[in-house]
Amino acid sequence: MPIPVNHSKPVRQSAKESAFNQIQQWIIDGTLLPGEKLNDSELAESLGVSRTPIRESLQLLEVQGFVKMYPGKATQVTEIRREAIKELLPPLAVLQSLSAELAIDNLTTDHIIQLEQINERFAQSIRSHNEYAALKVDEEFHQVIVDITNNSYIHSILESLQAHVRRHFFYNSIVLTEKSIEEHQSIITAMKNGNKDQASAIMKENWLRTLKEFE
Repeated sequence: MPIPVNHSKPVRQSAKESAFNQIQQWIIDGTLLPGEKLNDSELAESLGVSRTPIRESLQLLEVQGFVKMYPGKATQVTEIRREAIKELLPPLAVLQSLSAELAIDNLTTDHIIQLEQINERFAQSIRSHNEYAALKVDEEFHQVIVDITNNSYIHSILESLQAHVRRHFFYNSIVLTEKSIEEHQSIITAMKNGNKDQASAIMKENWLRTLKEFE
């Protein structure tokens, strides 16, 4: 099982948190392939931790559906089901649209400036045909809106859903387009104007349109 050695190691995190985040990222970006068997000793050596936080991380990743553990046999990265994205995006769209609505109550001028700057970087990524960067910046845009809500329950649920969506986007080569730039700007404008219904509707369409294009 090839494990990269030049990865960045997060600071001020527990060994378990650090291991979990890194292994999850490797699964999402394909460093660890679907069906690949995971060796806790190799992972522990690569991440510079003991086997205990590795095993704890793998247990949590199994709960979230990223790995499957077979006691006494092996631990494997779960396979990608192409049709699963049809199950993931609708609930994500609903929660993201609710976030856009709720965020308006906490919105500041600094938030608006931040969202506009992110959307500018998003546009640059799309227009330079950097699909990987575009996906990362798109996620950043939506995450800022979720953070503005200050709703820990929405944040927790979306964090799990978003990780699976990110994996599917990478594997299915989802390409974001100019239309997404326009929708982001429309969301910002609706939020700035305090129009909750419009912000919610545009946000929901932003995600469901991706599903329609995927199909």
